[in-house]
Amino acid sequence: MSEKIIGIMGAIPEEINGVVDLLTNKQAYKIGKRTYFSGELNNQKVVVVYSRIGKVAAAATVSTLILQFNITELIFTGVAGAIHPSVKIGDIVLGKSLIQHDMNAQPLFPIYEIPLLGKAYFETNEEEIEKATTAILELLEQQYLHNVISDKDLNKFNIHSPQLHVGLIGSGDSFYSTNLQKETLQKNLPEVLCVEMEGAAVAQVCDEFEIPFTIIRTISDDADDHSTVDFNSFIAKISNVYSIEIIKNLL
Repeated sequence: MSEKIIGIMGAIPEEINGVVDLLTNKQAYKIGKRTYFSGELNNQKVVVVYSRIGKVAAAATVSTLILQFNITELIFTGVAGAIHPSVKIGDIVLGKSLIQHDMNAQPLFPIYEIPLLGKAYFETNEEEIEKATTAILELLEQQYLHNVISDKDLNKFNIHSPQLHVGLIGSGDSFYSTNLQKETLQKNLPEVLCVEMEGAAVAQVCDEFEIPFTIIRTISDDADDHSTVDFNSFIAKISNVYSIEIIKNLL
């Protein structure tokens, strides 16, 4: 039986730097213009890296984690824009399934289906969903995040009682920053909870290598005309802390 090694990914440095700082026995490896940090967290062997933004960057990075570092499971953490009306800024979305909302090889293949793979949706294992749900709800129900994030910062983003949503995440190589983009996606894929730029690509690679994966997104904006307002501040003050605490509780 292979040794358990968990890969931890984010798209940008701010999403994983806090996790890197927690590692013991840390070593850095430079491969393909990325720096991979191996070490231990909560006595668990991990490899932590940021992929850069977009599906290709994410796919290349998770492939390296699998082939070079022999990870046995993958956790991706980062931010996303809210699409479903029930999802609010500060909420957490756990991907039960993921889809590339910009995949369209019609008329050769059905819309959203990955050509020659025969599927459009990539499903997270029930075991991973249960573990992540338990870890996240423990933080939310005990209002633990309120202990590690200042009231000033929470109030700035109108975060009072963040909720966990489990469902469909949409991924594509566009940052959603207009009402038209959001309304179009709501019409085409009404079950999508949030939108981001890496998750479905990561899920596809993991699926092809039969690596269990967990995609966790903190909602940073409403994916509309106001989505860029205070985006960088949210990552620094809110989502970075979410990522650290969720990962610590999940391992």
